[in-house]
Amino acid sequence: MIDIKFLRENPDIVKQNIKNKFQDSKLPLVDEVIELDAQARNTKQEADNLRAERNKISKQIGALMAQGKKEEAEAVKKQVTEKGEYLAQLEKKEAELNEKVKNIMMVIPNIIDESVPIGRDDSENVEIQRYGEPVVPDFEIPYHSEIMESFNGLDLDSARKVAGNGFYYLMGDIARLHSAVISYARDFMINRGFTYCVPPFMIRSDVVTGVMSFAEMDAMMYKIEGEDLYLIGTSEHSMIGKFIDTIIPEDKLPYTLTSYSPCFRKEKGAHGIEERGVYRIHQFEKQEMIVVCKPEESRQWFDRLWQNTVDLFRSLDIPVRTLECCSGDLADLKVKSIDVEAWSPRQKKYFEVGSCSNLGDAQARRLKIRVNGDNGKYFAHTLNNTVVAPPRMLIAFLENNLCEDGSVKIPEALRPYMGGMEKITKS
Repeated sequence: MIDIKFLRENPDIVKQNIKNKFQDSKLPLVDEVIELDAQARNTKQEADNLRAERNKISKQIGALMAQGKKEEAEAVKKQVTEKGEYLAQLEKKEAELNEKVKNIMMVIPNIIDESVPIGRDDSENVEIQRYGEPVVPDFEIPYHSEIMESFNGLDLDSARKVAGNGFYYLMGDIARLHSAVISYARDFMINRGFTYCVPPFMIRSDVVTGVMSFAEMDAMMYKIEGEDLYLIGTSEHSMIGKFIDTIIPEDKLPYTLTSYSPCFRKEKGAHGIEERGVYRIHQFEKQEMIVVCKPEESRQWFDRLWQNTVDLFRSLDIPVRTLECCSGDLADLKVKSIDVEAWSPRQKKYFEVGSCSNLGDAQARRLKIRVNGDNGKYFAHTLNNTVVAPPRMLIAFLENNLCEDGSVKIPEALRPYMGGMEKITKS
């Protein structure tokens, strides 16, 4: 959420930012919020003046009573009562105006970084760099669900009966591989200095609206009926929410945390839930990383975060590339974002396996995450990035490590988590 003072002083910059994100329908909101903000401030000033005037004349009552001027005292009491009633009306009006301002400000997109390429959607994202040599083997690589099923490792039919499309049973060595990847990712991040955390898997509505836009919330979140609770779509939601309404001593920053959680997503408006595979699903598990830091350090941390994901995938012999997300592909709270995509030998193209985002002070402003520095209090910057998100990550792993005989090699780094196995073979 943008600072209202910045919007008030720089409406043209805010409008150009909206245009750069191809959200022209939101342009009238800028003038609307400026007008409502002016009304709110004028109402507050009127209320402050009235409050001071009421307090001043209230002090006269005791003196008049002491002088035996009961009628005059009663007249002053009446004035105080009338002013109190009008003050209550002003306070109510001020609260209503501030609520309208807040609701509009929650919809106006954050100011994107000047380095972000301008484009309408993900088709205009810009490739930055490739890591590892993409290989297409001489033999045919089956669809990922067929690879899993060849090891008796995937049961979609039973899951469909139990929960519907978008769910799965992982079995045997494939389930073990899934857990091994999560455990390896956990230790990988701990070894890079991050503190491990298992967060709540449900969060309240004030945290949801603090970490994401309303559009994202509607498309992603599952609501618990009868409760002010939502299932998390990613542990980033809980992890950033951990700092809600806190004042952090500056010398405690940065906070660098890596978290495990299941994730639940409606995938509303997505390309559809597949019946055949586990690429787009309602439930998955994820290792995440988040940083809460000083504003001047967020760009540096952004580059470190996405590099962690690249390094992890390369340690498992999976070629990847990085893509700079264009303006139209950025969620409203994001300042800058880079996707990490893994190579698919079967499709002969890359596909997304993680996303790294710098949100500036947008989440901190919504959640009131402040820092107590030498020169006063200010809002922290927050960042997040995917370490790994199986079972999607397993698709890249299985395709890139599949052997011609149908076995799957286990890279050396992962073997300790697989009981020393060098290959997964068909029984």
